[in-house]
Amino acid sequence: MKDKIFEAKDVVVKFNLRGNTLTAIRGASIDLYDGETLAIVGESGSGKSVFTKSFIGMLDKNGWVESGSMMMDGVDFSQYKTEKEWLQIRGKKIAMVFQDPMTSLNPVKTIGEQIREVISYHFGTEKEAAKKQAIELLRQVGIQDPEQRYKQYPHEFSGGMRQRVVIATAIACRPKILICDEPTTALDVTVQAQILHLIKKLQKELDMSVIYITHDLGVVANVADRVAVMYAGQIVEYGLANEIFKDARHPYSKALLLSLPQLGVRGHELHSIKGSPPNLYKEIKGDAFAPRNPDAMKVDYEYEPPFFKVSDTHYAKTWLLSDKAAEYRKELEQINAAKTEIKPAPPMDFSNAKPLVSVRNLTVNFKLGRKEFSAVRDVSFDIHEGETFSLVGESGSGKTTTGKAIMKICHTSGGEIYYDGVQVNRKMKAHELTEFRKNVQMIFQDPMASLNERAKVDYIISEGLYNFHAYKNEKERKEKVAAAMHSVGLLEEYATRFPHEFSGGQRQRIGIARALVVEPKFIVADEPISALDVSIRAQVINLLNQLKKEKGFTYMFIAHDLSVVRFISDRIAVMYKGRIMELAETEELFRNPLHPYTNALLQAAPVPDPDIERDKEVVVYDPSIHQYETEKPYWSEVKPGHFVWANDPELAEYRTRLK
Repeated sequence: MKDKIFEAKDVVVKFNLRGNTLTAIRGASIDLYDGETLAIVGESGSGKSVFTKSFIGMLDKNGWVESGSMMMDGVDFSQYKTEKEWLQIRGKKIAMVFQDPMTSLNPVKTIGEQIREVISYHFGTEKEAAKKQAIELLRQVGIQDPEQRYKQYPHEFSGGMRQRVVIATAIACRPKILICDEPTTALDVTVQAQILHLIKKLQKELDMSVIYITHDLGVVANVADRVAVMYAGQIVEYGLANEIFKDARHPYSKALLLSLPQLGVRGHELHSIKGSPPNLYKEIKGDAFAPRNPDAMKVDYEYEPPFFKVSDTHYAKTWLLSDKAAEYRKELEQINAAKTEIKPAPPMDFSNAKPLVSVRNLTVNFKLGRKEFSAVRDVSFDIHEGETFSLVGESGSGKTTTGKAIMKICHTSGGEIYYDGVQVNRKMKAHELTEFRKNVQMIFQDPMASLNERAKVDYIISEGLYNFHAYKNEKERKEKVAAAMHSVGLLEEYATRFPHEFSGGQRQRIGIARALVVEPKFIVADEPISALDVSIRAQVINLLNQLKKEKGFTYMFIAHDLSVVRFISDRIAVMYKGRIMELAETEELFRNPLHPYTNALLQAAPVPDPDIERDKEVVVYDPSIHQYETEKPYWSEVKPGHFVWANDPELAEYRTRLK
């Protein structure tokens, strides 16, 4: 057994908010062993970040550690109060990589200066020597041309590069423990795979132990040796990664795993956790998960369960494991075994479907100073009535620009866009534009940034009604708002609240209700679930699918996560640097991915299975593999409905492969 290097025991963390006391962590304990990776998983608000921030004294001024211990090298630092005490721990022994690399870097200082400062501050190193170390660190985290990059500012780096810089800053003091708080949430699948690979490599080189905080179970399968599942401020189950993924025992752990889109069946609802987490201002009686657990027993509502042993390394905090629940356990197992396998819905038949949106040879150029670059290059596709058409690709591939061009939010440099047979990328008359705006709506990626902070929900959802005068009187307006809220699963009493009073998933529902209230025909959904938890993500996907069935919506769905796209789409187009590389019906694309870039995206998508993830190689697409100097590529239909961007020799190879 490896040596234990850190132990947090029965930690209770409280916050004083508006005169009320919130118990964010309710007696949580973890052990960390030398060189291992421990993942802490759970929904937003479960206490993952607060728990780990308490290890480095970074709770905000309203929070404090009420009781419990945190031991490292024989020292209990749970009751440290001063910054001077915490600096013995923070950076040198335990360092943290934060979720959003942009907010953890200083925008007015060069990248190199920020890393150099950390080295000089902690070790008193001379400026020149510290600069050399900082350049070496940039090289270590895989940043090309580090001497040049040292002098640049954060805004000159991409998201993935900024995350590498934050990692370089965190490892500058050679900590024993590195805490990674959602380090890949906002990144593309391919960049995510590279960052995870980098952290694994650094962990070996620097002999660190790593604590991962994440809600992405695919990431957990890739990196974790052990997993702790957190709910309502407590660890409810912990064990080896394989034990949690293959034999989860707590109802919450099981529900989280079932919510994954990879386990969904097309045309059927994804499993989602109903209800919401408990109110941590109040004392919780019994098992905190009981109100959301359809299989809860009477005892779950009355007494808090202890930890029951499943194996030497696997423990779960649920009454289901008690000897007295043996009969009930058997019943549940029989019910689950009797469930018949559901078959996926057949693919949509497009033979008689009418195109609602047609894009022909679309080009969008932008000027940067004196230079002009193409964000979208010669893109063509149709979206049929009642279809969910997905655009997939990395950041900067031109997906959102294509969506904005269809919405008339950005200009077009060439090509035509038709909506319902009418060309829209031209100067439209006022009445045409009003009709178009009413029929075509957008759901934005960031539910926080796209809602007016100072407006109540009632006004936010009514904006479209006000703009299009789409109601006769106040009574009808209120009825329409209530109907829109009801259709996205929001309670009517929420109408008088402000956006900051809601969780991420609820804010996204408000954004969807705002788009629905004017009864559009076509919706552009721009990464509507990328920042959401697994279970909330499942709820939003189910909602979009249900609305499509009930109201006959047509969607253009923009995403970088192929597992989600597979579950929701009828057809998928894969974009790279402004061009569509491949387009096919969903299952056809997953069965026969032809273009090397499509393959790289599919390989990079995390799978919630530790056996598959651990041995996975990171495949990075290299455009130089194509020989396009002599034989130029073009857009071609390789088999009915399956299109690819390739030259003649490549097309011949693809056709052979399909046979």
